[in-house]
Amino acid sequence: MNTLEKKSSITLALIMSFRMLGLFMILPVFTLYAEQLPDATPKLIGIALGIYGLTQGLLQMPFGMLSDKWGRKPIIFMGLIIFVIGSIIAALSHSIYGIIIGRALQGSGAIGSTVIALTADLTREQVRTKAMAIIGISIGTSFSLAMILGPLLASSIGVPGIFWLTAILAVSAMLMVFYFIPTTKVVVHPDAEPMKKMFKQVLCDKKLLRLDLGIFIQHAVMTATFVVIPIALQNNAHIMERDQWWIYLPVLLASYLLMVPFIILAEKKGKMKPIFVSSIMILIMSQLILFFFHVKPISFIISLLLFFTAFTILEATLPSQISKLAPPHAKGTATGIYSTAQFLGIFFGGTLGGLLLGAFGLPSIFLFCAIMLVVWFLVAVV
Repeated sequence: MNTLEKKSSITLALIMSFRMLGLFMILPVFTLYAEQLPDATPKLIGIALGIYGLTQGLLQMPFGMLSDKWGRKPIIFMGLIIFVIGSIIAALSHSIYGIIIGRALQGSGAIGSTVIALTADLTREQVRTKAMAIIGISIGTSFSLAMILGPLLASSIGVPGIFWLTAILAVSAMLMVFYFIPTTKVVVHPDAEPMKKMFKQVLCDKKLLRLDLGIFIQHAVMTATFVVIPIALQNNAHIMERDQWWIYLPVLLASYLLMVPFIILAEKKGKMKPIFVSSIMILIMSQLILFFFHVKPISFIISLLLFFTAFTILEATLPSQISKLAPPHAKGTATGIYSTAQFLGIFFGGTLGGLLLGAFGLPSIFLFCAIMLVVWFLVAVV
């Protein structure tokens, strides 16, 4: 990569990670905070947690296509402005309804596909995969940091403070776009952008649809699980919110160490299918442990270690499989549909988690997540 490509890739990765960090930091702390809000119910808490996935999933591909006409940077600016407005509304809200509106607006600033398209504009084809990998790594790192920073910050500045910090990070991202990203000629890249004429072909490909179902279920399970994990840690395991980062920190570090050899086996040694299927089985085990032993602190450590290890393996290998299976001329479309399924899974998981919590209690979420994962396992082994 030349100097411009390195600078652009790192800057765009930071822009994405700043935005995602703010969204992810809410996950481990939101439920406990939202329980205290007027009119809050488990269903509305779940919707508030997951609704950004709905607006993000529905709007990211249209934003990407608009950027072909209006330019990449104007669309990114517009998306970040909407995201800032949503963050401020959520920070100022004293009711669950205000936070739902704010979270929906955060998701409406759906710039993911536009950032990918701009990355393609600023890099040569032979180094484009490396640039995309830098962005992917930055998002994964944001998730891990958010799991630790969320409880820490919530105990010092509160959840409204996290929303304000999210707005500040988005403004910083806007400044980075203005000062560090050059304005380039818009070029349509079938390997990086959704193409309308390719939708039918991609949606009729059974192998790609299996991967889309997988990422939908994976993120539905992740969001539904975090509707109740903070409650369970505090009420059942007696680990207060301010101390919960002590659980996430060692678990995440250990999961990354455990993940590396499996990724090497999958990618370098041609063991993708067995590693992939085994990871789904590990996710099922993690949910069953939570279902049967959710009152014991040690069960949380074991189940979360299993969950994050399998989650990070799948999060790394699923995009790789999409890239390998999609035709070169439809790769951008396949990736766009895959990403849309991921965000819609977040909304489904949050909403379902809230409904189950209110109707049947905490264990029902772990059981239903296990059932969804069994469905994915049966589809994946075909």
